[in-house]
Amino acid sequence: MKLKALSLVALLAMTTAASAEVKIALDTKPDLKTSGSYNWINTFSNALKDGGMDPREMPVGAIGNEAEKFDQLSTGLLEVSLSDVRTIAQVDPFIYGVRLPYLFDSIDHLDRALDAGKVFATVNRNMARQDVLLLSLVPLGPASGIITTTKAVRSPADMAGLRMRALDDAQISMYNAWGSNGTIVPWGEVPASLQTGVIDGYLNSPQVPVMFGQTDFVKNYSDARVIWPLRAVLVSKTWYDDLSDADRSTVDAAVKAGDKAARVWLKEASVDGLKALEAKGVTVQRLTPEERAVFRKASLPVYDSGLMPPKDIKTWTDLSDDNR
Repeated sequence: MKLKALSLVALLAMTTAASAEVKIALDTKPDLKTSGSYNWINTFSNALKDGGMDPREMPVGAIGNEAEKFDQLSTGLLEVSLSDVRTIAQVDPFIYGVRLPYLFDSIDHLDRALDAGKVFATVNRNMARQDVLLLSLVPLGPASGIITTTKAVRSPADMAGLRMRALDDAQISMYNAWGSNGTIVPWGEVPASLQTGVIDGYLNSPQVPVMFGQTDFVKNYSDARVIWPLRAVLVSKTWYDDLSDADRSTVDAAVKAGDKAARVWLKEASVDGLKALEAKGVTVQRLTPEERAVFRKASLPVYDSGLMPPKDIKTWTDLSDDNR
């Protein structure tokens, strides 16, 4: 009888532990020095552990590509994912507002606009239909600059003749407005495309060429600060709704802790990222506000490129203006 009782206790303990496991699909290598999203995840995971939960980090690609991660979130097979913002846009294009060039002066400006506009609640009304929720937007790094393998860039005129890697048609429109061309290339193909001349560069944070070992062929970085590169923290709605009140409170507190940690890291990375590039032999162009203003003016056609309905564009520009 005593043996049976002990076995039952052990079984219950195993069941409780299994139910508390939280699989987290990473988007970068687990590097606290170069990855803003991993700073978020590291803090989030530690907060879950402190709350008695069992986070398990899944390496990049272990779960699959963006579409596969989303499918597993929808079916409850995956609890948390650091995902591309485009994954949300396939359900609700309104989120593309965070990728309008030169809309937000700082990450604090973006945070104020997201809060004032209740953007998460708006997006989650549509995301919930796919059994997925958006809990946070995490800065991967400082605002994006122009990374090239050939000539240095200080103005749109310097972009003439360059073929740039684009995320989507809207970014192609921006490159065209700058006087260059864009072509959509999956991230996994970017290194080979840079080395073979299929593309001459791309737009991203300064620490990315260092993080992905590209400084042997990336030669120039222009600190144009075009958009804030963000990762979306997506979770399974089924998992989140089924959490106990205590575990849900732990998750919510862990999200806030992750947000704070990522933004503390970002302040340091905004300086250290440029220095790290220079240490690797990459030439850094530190643009003046006046030079960035030229890029901003040249980028305005993107707002009318059909990325979002005009009313959504107005909502985002109003949020930006009202919370600057």
